[in-house]
Amino acid sequence: MAKKANTKLRFNILTVFTYIVGIIMIVRLFDLQIVHGAEYREQSNTRLTRESQLEASRGAILDKTGASLVTTKMEFSLEMYKSKVDNNTLNQNILNMINVLEKYNLSYVDSFPIKINPFEYTISEETLIRWKKNNNLSEDITAEAAFYKFKSKYKIEGNNVEEIRKIIAIRYELAQKGYSSTKAVTIAKNIPREAVAEFSESSERFTGLNIVVEPIREYTSGTMASHILGYASQINSEEYEKRKDKYDQNDIIGKTGIEYVFEEYLKGKNGTKQIDMDVDRNYYGRIYFKGSNSWF
Repeated sequence: MAKKANTKLRFNILTVFTYIVGIIMIVRLFDLQIVHGAEYREQSNTRLTRESQLEASRGAILDKTGASLVTTKMEFSLEMYKSKVDNNTLNQNILNMINVLEKYNLSYVDSFPIKINPFEYTISEETLIRWKKNNNLSEDITAEAAFYKFKSKYKIEGNNVEEIRKIIAIRYELAQKGYSSTKAVTIAKNIPREAVAEFSESSERFTGLNIVVEPIREYTSGTMASHILGYASQINSEEYEKRKDKYDQNDIIGKTGIEYVFEEYLKGKNGTKQIDMDVDRNYYGRIYFKGSNSWF
């Protein structure tokens, strides 16, 4: 009888313990889902983080006294990410961006092969045939008709042909490069600090835009000893195929001279760019740099 009583007591204790744990879990779940649900959802929506590669600055070339012959300067560039905004807002943001760029006489990407006033194609006949085919346009379509096809495709409102042309140029570039919420397309380079400040202070008018700092190669002595120092530029397809394990398609690589011979020493170590976005994929991220080299 005593043994049976002890067994029953242990069973009752285990039952009570199970109920207590269950009640604690239910209370905790209620707290998470009901009491603080909205707050936690808001925090989650503003903590979408992605990382992408950030190009390192290339190493400097110095003379025996330590003076720089070739160095890297940092330059502001403007890039655009895909954001969760409606089509009209996107087009207006692009126009806002272009107005600022033109205010500071800055050039921006424009590979759209139709000009206005008058409407004309700007590419050769052979290239034009392929372009029309790739964009599902009839072979005999005029430049003006093709222009308005793109206006309709990008749902651009208004009748100002010049403004429409500017918006199409950017939308066309974004479509060609395939931008996304984590993959940006560079819109303009060598942005002055005044323009950077204007973009930063009115960020609500430029959804999806981001200012980045890029390393630019600078030869301090102009053309002096250029045959010895050589030069570096973007990697070509043949070079990329041979070195794709260490290089990306947009990397800078030494072509001739010291830039070429000492490439493995001059190539910096790429860093990481952390991108923080809200639920609408609006960018408000940070940039981290790491890695650089010098060659004496």
